[in-house]
Amino acid sequence: MIHLLFDLASYLLGFLITFYLKKNVPLFTPQVTQGKDPYYILSATVGLVIGSFLFGTLNSWLSADIHIAKSVVGALVGAIVAIEIYKRFTNIQQSTGSVYVLGLSLSIALGRLGCFFAGLDDFTYGIETHSMFAIDFGDGVNRHPVQLYESFSLVLFALIFMGLLKFNKPFVLSYGFYLFCFVYGAQRFFWEFLKPYHLIVGPFNTFHFLTLFLMLYAVTMIVKQRLRNLHE
Repeated sequence: MIHLLFDLASYLLGFLITFYLKKNVPLFTPQVTQGKDPYYILSATVGLVIGSFLFGTLNSWLSADIHIAKSVVGALVGAIVAIEIYKRFTNIQQSTGSVYVLGLSLSIALGRLGCFFAGLDDFTYGIETHSMFAIDFGDGVNRHPVQLYESFSLVLFALIFMGLLKFNKPFVLSYGFYLFCFVYGAQRFFWEFLKPYHLIVGPFNTFHFLTLFLMLYAVTMIVKQRLRNLHE
């Protein structure tokens, strides 16, 4: 129930922030216009749901925690793949995601608090540690509170993004979403080493590969967008 309440609050927060930016920041008007196509929304939704449950459940089953699970990074990867397919068919060349960055960052940060307060049942806790940040979730084992690490990272990124939004708007419009993907992927890649998930290859679990995809996607799209802007 605690997790559900935080999930609902995070969805509401993300929606309100994005709604405000769409209505009050003219910078995002081109992206708002591109995103009005119902097939854009449908594509993102389908990709998000499939990615979330597919990769969340896969990781849980590989880790011998047999139940249907969700994954934030899986949802993000699924939505990105779906939107890029949509953009390919509609010949949209520019970024369409920067308007969602602030809402995504803060909603994920809030949602991770729900994961933290849900404790052991949520299966998002870290491995055992003797660090000063260790938390006992009720089983007598001091663990890394990786949920809080991620939440803090995203709040910090949100503050930096707001600074960019104020002082370098063209950069935000062209590269903001890709910057979010890279930062989210990088910090999540690191935190995954502190989780008790099943390892697929060497020290890498399922989510290491998804976060690596996010980082490679971000770099590739930034380079492509940069080259496109130079030729316009």
